[in-house]
Amino acid sequence: MDPLKEKSIVLKSVPQPQVFPDAQQVELLDETLQLRRDRVLARMKASGHNYLVIYADKEHGANFEYLTGFIPRFEEALLVLAASGDSFLLLGNENMKMSQHARIANQAICVPHFSLPNQPMDNPMTLAQALKDTGIHRASSVGIVGWKMFTSPTENNEQIFDLPYFMMNAIQRVVSPQAQICNATHLFIGGDSGARVINSANEIAHYEYGANLASSCMLQAMNAIELNKTEKEIGHYLTADGQPNNVVTIAAFGQRFKNARLYPGENRITLSDRASLTTSYKGGLSSRGGYVAYEQNDLPHDQQNYVNAVAKPYYRAVVAWLEYMAIGVKGDDVYQRIETVLPKAQYGWHLNPGHLVADEEWMSSPIYSGSQAKIHSGMLLQIDIIPSVAGYAGASAEECVAIANAELREQIAGEYPQVWQRIQQRRAYIIEHLNIALGEDILPLSNLVGYLRPYLLNKDMSLCCE
Repeated sequence: MDPLKEKSIVLKSVPQPQVFPDAQQVELLDETLQLRRDRVLARMKASGHNYLVIYADKEHGANFEYLTGFIPRFEEALLVLAASGDSFLLLGNENMKMSQHARIANQAICVPHFSLPNQPMDNPMTLAQALKDTGIHRASSVGIVGWKMFTSPTENNEQIFDLPYFMMNAIQRVVSPQAQICNATHLFIGGDSGARVINSANEIAHYEYGANLASSCMLQAMNAIELNKTEKEIGHYLTADGQPNNVVTIAAFGQRFKNARLYPGENRITLSDRASLTTSYKGGLSSRGGYVAYEQNDLPHDQQNYVNAVAKPYYRAVVAWLEYMAIGVKGDDVYQRIETVLPKAQYGWHLNPGHLVADEEWMSSPIYSGSQAKIHSGMLLQIDIIPSVAGYAGASAEECVAIANAELREQIAGEYPQVWQRIQQRRAYIIEHLNIALGEDILPLSNLVGYLRPYLLNKDMSLCCE
């Protein structure tokens, strides 16, 4: 008997989860950065590359930041990494100062082409000459690391590059015609084997801060929802601590995307509005969807069965995800489990029901149909199931968890006792108040894992298992 079938999903009064507004950031250790470099070099050498060229801008800087500790903000940048371990930072005018602060030993080369328009171009060196100074012209194999790997079933994915054309053009002109150039982003983010896929105790503690922050903001925003407030008033609660969001913040009520608007605006909350809330920081996203209502009679007549038609089936899938997830499970097994519990033909989801998280909200995913990638200790995973049922609001309870074996759990507990205490308090809430059978491998980094209010004005009632 499937244990999930024996459970009922009910809407009842449940205590709110605890949040931790005073949680301190955990810095990445020098040893962590050295381990990251070693992991990349090992994969680089195994792939036969003499050099990697790693791209960054503000939106697409996570692979670069993984080794350097920073992003180039409003400029572009390249990190050229040789198999010998030598590294070169090609930086614009306003990032040259960062070379001395970088978490990787480097030789800096000023490339004004990466600077803002009309800034001084006093350096007579061309981009091609700057690249040649790294020694890349002697390479027999160069891996290009942008921000995504491509997985098209019909194209040569190794020959699709997501760097700006002027950069790729310069690289192709400098590298020997006999040399191989290919997309090597998978060395960082690929499946279950990329360097960034597995996190240490230090990295998990580092990312827990962002997951805690996002979910704390979300609970504040949910508690602030009242009739006649504006989206901006609710959006105010979705930012905190001066930290940069890594997705567009959403506080949308009623009709979404009016005049193509993405951001919280002056729209005022009214009864029966459909609602969508999202915020995210490094380490995890928190998202909620539902109705501005106290109970079902507040909804339009043809949507009053929303809880039974959408919210409860969705919640059952979230519970299935949490209870099924474990070390060694294949990505396809997770996918098929969700398909069994929440058939996509009926409930309209079509993306990956879960993905990896790091500095960016979606790094890559081992969870897709046919995936043989396995769930490993050290992964950070986002619950990401998005139902779309015609005629109803959506339902959403996206949150982040870490996967950890006994050894990793012991390391976190010993080295970061405050982080561990928060994790244990979250686990206790999920098990005791939501009646979700959370495996020992699952460490909730977010405060709201498994917590879903379908009626956002009724702040005592949430879904849970019985």
